[in-house]
Amino acid sequence: MPSRCDWAKSGPMIEYHDQEWGVPLRDDRTLFEMLILEGAQAGLSWETVLRKREGYRAAFDNFDPAIVAAYGPDKLERLLLDPGIVRNRLKVESSVVNAREFLRVQEEWGSFHDYLWDFVDGKPVANAWTTLEQVPAKTNLSDRLSKDLRRRGFKFVGSTICYAYLQSTGLVNDHLVSCFRWRDHA
Repeated sequence: MPSRCDWAKSGPMIEYHDQEWGVPLRDDRTLFEMLILEGAQAGLSWETVLRKREGYRAAFDNFDPAIVAAYGPDKLERLLLDPGIVRNRLKVESSVVNAREFLRVQEEWGSFHDYLWDFVDGKPVANAWTTLEQVPAKTNLSDRLSKDLRRRGFKFVGSTICYAYLQSTGLVNDHLVSCFRWRDHA
């Protein structure tokens, strides 16, 4: 059995860790999906959000930002009744706001991934943590990203959420050095 990061203990968390977490991501639709999911996770466990991921994909039109940006009040009310997602009004409404801002960033930069990866000069930050306790909840990088996203009008993008986003999308490699995935992204 491979050695993996300490937090990957259950089925969905192990699968997510082994296949997705920390893999450098440059696909705009998946970057939008992860932005929405990381915001939905605020105050909850990541496992809770992972278990609702398929519900989110169905409810949010497979995370097409152009479609989500056009959601009106009726769609928002239907989303708040959907047990397949986290039914928090502020989080649901922020998804629509973030979709609109996401499209603006794409228009300005040509793609969201070009904008995002510019924060790390196109190359993942490779950390070398030996224990989970060493991994920070936020950094200067996540502070800068959070500040810029908020300036642009994004919601649910505080520094801690942004750091989790940077980790999940592979802009930061926070696999422990003992983890079999660390070498893949070092």
